[in-house]
Amino acid sequence: MRTVLIIEDNKDNLKIVTYALQRAGYTVIAAESGEEGYTLALEKRPFFILMDINLPGLDGLETTRRIRSSEIDGNIPIIAITSYAMTGDRERILAAGCNGYFEKPIDPITIVDQIHKILKMIK
Repeated sequence: MRTVLIIEDNKDNLKIVTYALQRAGYTVIAAESGEEGYTLALEKRPFFILMDINLPGLDGLETTRRIRSSEIDGNIPIIAITSYAMTGDRERILAAGCNGYFEKPIDPITIVDQIHKILKMIK
């Protein structure tokens, strides 16, 4: 079973995404802050990371940059899930090192298929 790291501070969003991924056969580990997520990414080396951008403390953009500059650098796909939907936000998120981008609210029925499409594009 492949492990996925979700870095998300909203407990409701975390539950929804966790449920969808577990139904698809993934093992899910979670972090509620960028600092905790960075540490887990280095320790666990997940198959991919779902990254909220608006996190307390170390935000998702900086967390992504730190993961990308670490010893695991570009090997782990990072997919942003965020409520940021203004002009330029997508480009800024991808420039920080994310491989894909979803706007909230997410659809728990289609999220796994959408993730798989992004993973196929980068593999």
